[in-house]
Amino acid sequence: MAMNGFSKMAATALLLVLAIVPAALAVTYTVGDAAQWNSGVDYTAWVKGKTFRVGDTLEFKYGPSHSVNEVNKAGYDSCGGTPIDTHSGGDTTIDLEKVGTEYFICPTPGHCAGGMKLAVTVVAASSGTPASPTPPSTTTPGTPSTPGSPPAAGTPGTPASGSTSPPPPKASGASKGVMSYVLVGVSMVLGYGLWM
Repeated sequence: MAMNGFSKMAATALLLVLAIVPAALAVTYTVGDAAQWNSGVDYTAWVKGKTFRVGDTLEFKYGPSHSVNEVNKAGYDSCGGTPIDTHSGGDTTIDLEKVGTEYFICPTPGHCAGGMKLAVTVVAASSGTPASPTPPSTTTPGTPSTPGSPPAAGTPGTPASGSTSPPPPKASGASKGVMSYVLVGVSMVLGYGLWM
């Protein structure tokens, strides 16, 4: 199969775009940035100014005295309850898979009550400007306290739906990396075939 130079260049550019674009659209946030998932960090302040979208990933990095529990709003407010999911091991990635508010706490006694809890409002993925999905989350950054953010996300029915039905199976943090390698591998095979 012979191709002229322009067709080869166009095919190569298309393959590169297909390999790079998925990684460029999703963002991985290290919770707490350099302070990580730790006592003494103001996670309400950390969330401000960030727009979390479906497809983004939260990465929790923490020491052996901490862990991460995904909880509903009641569990977040009370620093307890039955967790939706539990994570330990020092490095946890959580894919943001649905629109709404996601809640996380450290279940170590006293840590959540001391502020080691996180509420993240997730908006729909968008290829354009965040102007249209931003209005619901605009009230969250403007509100100094975290309890103001859950009503901005919707109704009390939002946490209840998360507590009555199990969440979908979580893809591991490695799955996005594996998928990127698969795309690069397929691109290389197709590119090689085009040049031959």
